[in-house]
Amino acid sequence: MRLSPALLGSAASETWQCGHGGEKVAQRRHRSTIIDVMVISGTPTVLPADFQERLTRLLSSDQLRGWLAAFEAMPGAAFRVNTLVAEESAVFEELRSDGLEPERLDWPPEAWSVDAARRRALTDTAAAVQGRLYIQSPSSMVPVQVLDPQPGEEILDLAAAPGGKTLHLAARMRNEGRIGAVEPVKGRFHRLRRNLDRCGATIVDTYLADGAAVGRKVPERFDRVLLDAPCSSEGRFRAHDPESLAYWSLKKVREMARKQRKLANSAVQALKTGGVLVYCTCTLAPEENEAIIDGLLKRFGDALGVEPMDLPVDHATAGIGTWGKHTYADAVRDCARIQPDGVREGFFIAKLRKHAPTAP
Repeated sequence: MRLSPALLGSAASETWQCGHGGEKVAQRRHRSTIIDVMVISGTPTVLPADFQERLTRLLSSDQLRGWLAAFEAMPGAAFRVNTLVAEESAVFEELRSDGLEPERLDWPPEAWSVDAARRRALTDTAAAVQGRLYIQSPSSMVPVQVLDPQPGEEILDLAAAPGGKTLHLAARMRNEGRIGAVEPVKGRFHRLRRNLDRCGATIVDTYLADGAAVGRKVPERFDRVLLDAPCSSEGRFRAHDPESLAYWSLKKVREMARKQRKLANSAVQALKTGGVLVYCTCTLAPEENEAIIDGLLKRFGDALGVEPMDLPVDHATAGIGTWGKHTYADAVRDCARIQPDGVREGFFIAKLRKHAPTAP
């Protein structure tokens, strides 16, 4: 199902205004709200002024209020049962014996949660320590749902650490097939290996390597590719965790976008004709999201297309069509933005299908 402007309420029209000379109008509309955001009561957190200004252009009034509520909230601890080594019913019986009462979230379907006050209790359970459950944000579960890996396929996870999505891929594949998991940072690579070993993923080959080179080395090889790209992490900002936004800057956004373009090009090159690529980030920045997909469409032309996703409109909105002076291809509207709501973090997801070979 395509996320149509009619389902987005005021968000679509206001985003359109912002991309066509409406920046000052949008900023005035949100100014009273954004001033309240600057200093969060009871915390030392102050949002960078550049980030505030971008929020006023990117979000509608309702979305901005929702973002602020999510920013101030203490999120619950979400998790997914690791079906590689455990049955859901047995894990819940174990958790209840530990005094926990997990609740299933309405979406995504594999997500469960306990109250924020019980986060430490959950992480200390034997089920978590021994890998029968994996603590993971609900939004981070959606890319694997969209990719829909099948048993027996060969899958590439191009920026794999710490391994939550790699494990999810292996579980969806029932440990049948092969996953190539790539991570360039040594410390994160070893954490990935530990998580895979602890959680019983036996079909994963891990590579300490730069993902930007994979497409040249093994072109046209994989049935599906997941690229959870390194990003500026704006969707994970929390008022009660000043470190979550301590390193944000416009320079950081531009730096991440350069890395993402290289990784995304590599992902397309590594994908078989007919295969599916899911590109995702946990940031709001259009330069790291819609602009990356627009760039792929320009580079690969008819060999690549964006496909609509069946995501609930209560939680997801369509990709934006413009940002600043840039107007993106119409197909970019088939991308999706998961709006932060205190349970789900902000996320961007795009599903692309390769229609023709791209290797030189």
